[in-house]
Amino acid sequence: MGAAIITNLPALLVAVPLLLAPVSALLHSASLAWMLTLIGAGSSFIAALMLQSITENGVRISYHLGNWEPPWGIEFVVDSATSLTLVVMTGLGFIATLAARRLVSSEINDKDSGKFYAAWMLVSGGLFGLVMTADAFNLFVFLEISALASAILIGMGAGTDRRALVAGFHYLVIGAVGATFYVIGVGFIYAMTGTLNMGDMAARIPEAGGGAVLHVGFGFMVAGMLVKAAIFPVHIWLPAAYSYAPSAVSTLLAAIATKAALYVLARIVFTIFGGVPEIADIALSNVIVPLAIGGIFIGTVMAIYEADIKKMFAHSSVAQIGYIALGLGLTTPAGVSASFIHIANHALIKGGIFMAIGGFVAALGARANLDSITGIGRRMPITATAFLICGLSLAGLPLTAGFISKLYLVRAVLETESYLILALVLISSALSIVYLWKIMEVMWMQPAPVRSPKLAENPAIYLPLWIVAFGNIWFGIDASWLVAAARSAATALLGGGV
Repeated sequence: MGAAIITNLPALLVAVPLLLAPVSALLHSASLAWMLTLIGAGSSFIAALMLQSITENGVRISYHLGNWEPPWGIEFVVDSATSLTLVVMTGLGFIATLAARRLVSSEINDKDSGKFYAAWMLVSGGLFGLVMTADAFNLFVFLEISALASAILIGMGAGTDRRALVAGFHYLVIGAVGATFYVIGVGFIYAMTGTLNMGDMAARIPEAGGGAVLHVGFGFMVAGMLVKAAIFPVHIWLPAAYSYAPSAVSTLLAAIATKAALYVLARIVFTIFGGVPEIADIALSNVIVPLAIGGIFIGTVMAIYEADIKKMFAHSSVAQIGYIALGLGLTTPAGVSASFIHIANHALIKGGIFMAIGGFVAALGARANLDSITGIGRRMPITATAFLICGLSLAGLPLTAGFISKLYLVRAVLETESYLILALVLISSALSIVYLWKIMEVMWMQPAPVRSPKLAENPAIYLPLWIVAFGNIWFGIDASWLVAAARSAATALLGGGV
């Protein structure tokens, strides 16, 4: 029995949340729906940890759905790059689910909770499948599952802010454009190679002779994933989606959604098209790197001038996605390792930040902005202190996870002797302190408004939040496991195997 479970871990990681979703939709009890979702999230996290322990030494798992051998059947592949991404996604997904019970009850009607958690599990299962699948069309299917469920979750914020409906609609439309671009690209490559299996594609593309069809197919596939990963300037869906979604949804999407898309983008460039480096290198150096730098600055500047806290950190996410894309664009083992390190650390940072904002919103009964959170550091010290730790990590303060990310990215840039890029990275990091200082000043240094009501802190929110805050400190002090796992991930990714 145990051996059978281990053998089928890749399939179970996707099947469990997808099968639990319709059960949750039928439940009328918010507590039961949340408990079912928590069990699913915990099971996924355990499965991901088991897969990571199996693959950390370079082992590659190939799982054939229905025992149909690839390239005819659908294949799931788990190597050290996949497993690290899955551990980050499932771990933050589990913690976000822990906090979701109270965050959701403050913003979503209890009668809708079963449907809410059903969509939550569809997002998770879709993203897990997106990361593991080695079939180019099956990837599109998982892309759509997660996107449609995400649009539902975003739109459910309409109970507290009607703008959530518009944000969900924009997410759906723009996401559909990205998915369409991707599947058009797959069509071109399929016409060349006659296969949808990514490993088979990678083997046949160099023999296919290239030409315009190859370039067009590659361009469409990359363009589609740029939209899904919210890389500047096709990030326009992200600020509204993160800002007006329910706080629990903002936490989940910020922690795991774009991470999956960035991982898929890396897979496309380094594995499917790894055999034609002249195309991949041009795209990375001439497209990805300039867009990443643009996103770093645009996202930071937009955050500086924003007063709404959720929207501020949504713009900040655009900048942080830029850092991850920049590491990938360097095309070196050090650069790709730095990207994986920041994928993990940014999930910790933004997961904690949006969770804390959710705690503020639940206590205030209103949106969190620079006016409403004035003096909240003294009124909600437990939540505000955890928020402060995650904010300092975002700024890259030494002894925090964010510092480790910046350190390894700077090392990777120095290795390529790209001193202009290094200067831009350092300048943008310094600029991020501006908007963080604005928040810390009003939270801690200004008194609360006269006759402001007492605010209650809920341990169901701040305990998961402190797990994330502790993670930011832990990986700032001892990042040896993460660094080793990121290096193994980079080796697997740059090795060209799918």
